Amino acid sequence: MTQDEKYMRAAIREAKKAYALDEVPIGCVIVQKDKIIARGYNRRNTDKNALAHAELAAIKKASRKTGDWRLEDCTMYVTLEPCQMCAGAIVQSRLGKVVIASMNPKAGCAGSVINLLQMKEFNHQVEMVTGVLEEECSAMLSSFFQELREKKKSAKS
Repeated sequence: MTQDEKYMRAAIREAKKAYALDEVPIGCVIVQKDKIIARGYNRRNTDKNALAHAELAAIKKASRKTGDWRLEDCTMYVTLEPCQMCAGAIVQSRLGKVVIASMNPKAGCAGSVINLLQMKEFNHQVEMVTGVLEEECSAMLSSFFQELREKKKSAKS
């Protein structure tokens, strides 16, 4: 198992916490010097807060842990390609690298719809790796949305 796979497995564990709350299963960890310093998972519905994304929770915790808003020597592992809000926060926090499992063709802002992480117009660009444990993360998301459709169908009948 590679380092990227090891830490993505930790992000998947976070995503499963979201899944258990009937949240879209997105999880994230931030690593500094080969140690996880922050974790986060999607809690948007639970917290009734549009800002309660996995990435933002992890960035907040990592900044608290390091005592700095700059996370240049850190790597984020996230199970789904970040949205525009999270991609912006990743650039703003100066994360050095982001490892993404599944891309999000409808809303992803790390290459699918737009790539905010590597725009040369910004003062910071983020190194990116994609596709780490992609099949496992995609399958978890697909299962979640399939179950959600079935619950909605049952509620109607």
